[in-house]
Amino acid sequence: MHMNAQGIAETLAARFAAISAATAGGTGDATEVDGAYIDRQGFSSLKVIIAYTATLAATKTLTVAANLQDATSTAGAGVADFGAALATAVVATGPTGGGTVTGVVELDFDVSGADRYVRVQYTPDLTATGTDTATLSAVYVLGGAQVQPVTAKAN
Repeated sequence: MHMNAQGIAETLAARFAAISAATAGGTGDATEVDGAYIDRQGFSSLKVIIAYTATLAATKTLTVAANLQDATSTAGAGVADFGAALATAVVATGPTGGGTVTGVVELDFDVSGADRYVRVQYTPDLTATGTDTATLSAVYVLGGAQVQPVTAKAN
């Protein structure tokens, strides 16, 4: 692989995965979100970045569990879990007096052995009842491009 002085930008590609919202004890809370399938052909690694912003009461938490799935089509033919899953983990805790907390969860995968299409699944879970909210947005960053430079494309 050849890298020029311009850096790694020519070897990476970003794709949309999902956007979701959760209200404690209500819509979207403790509910699995299926990300969009993407074509990973020509790439050997994948980073899933789940950015979040949450309004949390003091000491209340946002937890996230996540996994990757692979399939032979964007319709999900032959879908199966792929690689190591992120067990439920606390990613944010409400500050004293409550407030807004932001951050990211990063997951890394070697997808060289995956089927052509992959998607993330994640489950946000708020521990408060009815007051806390969270918005999450997931993106894929594909790396290890076999053909460079990588060209931008919409997915």
